[in-house]
Amino acid sequence: MQSRQPLLAPYRVLDLTDETGWLCGKILGDLGADVIKIEPRAGDSGRQRGPFYHDNQTSESSL
Repeated sequence: MQSRQPLLAPYRVLDLTDETGWLCGKILGDLGADVIKIEPRAGDSGRQRGPFYHDNQTSESSL
């Protein structure tokens, strides 16, 4: 049986959303698209929201 490529495998997507649109990029990635997240220099504001890994509240530990 021949394996099939994911539906959006041939596509690359630029994700320009903030924390209100993160789910769209996730869904497109789950469907096989190559998603590139573009963030402001200060980082996405969603990085400041919990939960945090081991309760360590830094911008790199948001889950």
